Amino acid sequence: MKKFVKIAVAAALAAMLVTPAFAWNWPWAQKAGNKLSTQGSTTVLPIAQAEAEVFMKTNKAADVSVSGGGSGVGIAALIDGSTDIANSSRPIKSKEIVQAKQKGVNPVGTIIANDGIAVVINNGNSAVGLTIEQLKSIYSGEITKWSQVGGSGDTIVVISRDSASGTFEVFNELVLKGAKLRPDSLMMASNKEIAETVAKTPGAIGYVGLGYLSGDLKALKVNGVIPSEETVLNGEYKLARPLFMYTNGEPKGTAKDFIDFILSAEGQKIVKATGFVVIK
Repeated sequence: MKKFVKIAVAAALAAMLVTPAFAWNWPWAQKAGNKLSTQGSTTVLPIAQAEAEVFMKTNKAADVSVSGGGSGVGIAALIDGSTDIANSSRPIKSKEIVQAKQKGVNPVGTIIANDGIAVVINNGNSAVGLTIEQLKSIYSGEITKWSQVGGSGDTIVVISRDSASGTFEVFNELVLKGAKLRPDSLMMASNKEIAETVAKTPGAIGYVGLGYLSGDLKALKVNGVIPSEETVLNGEYKLARPLFMYTNGEPKGTAKDFIDFILSAEGQKIVKATGFVVIK
């Protein structure tokens, strides 16, 4: 009889352990449930890092990891199921949606901030502004000397993001408009890399998110408008775009809590503090 009771108790405990409501109360189950991975855009990266740091301070059980790689890398990771949130500085492409659907993934985007793509040059350059047409001519190779556009120095060193970058995609759409990027362009993997290279290269021109502007760079006016929070919000600055976080389906669980925090008043203050543009 005692042996039977022991077996019955063991069976009952085993059943309880696999019951979701019970398992959730165990420390290891709770930790696993509150782990959140975000990956993708290096433009969104400083926002996600700053938000995660504050979010985890007020949500002690949450464990948020943040990594870059580019918008395309983040979206591919979401489709493959290796990240919970894909950070992207561009809208998801139609072909990516098709790939996602084939794997049973339903990408849903949430706009978490706005941004302007700032065109930057070395501080030693006398240029103050360019038109979008001049930018197109520089990046396509038709204009190769700073003297052709009122700048100082000789050869223009063109720096661009790599093809995994959402910023690269948006810049191509808004500036190149179908023209091919000059083949000798230096392709960089991140906003930070572009900012550092332009800062130490006298003839360089590049483009970065607003959050990467600093005193080490000179931001050019584009069509007579300087990139800023005000000019992005009022629509005057034309090289502007929203920033996204994509989830598989509507955000839920810790992903929803994290995104809701970013959209809150406190979260939007962090967006502004990192140099980007709020959505409300």
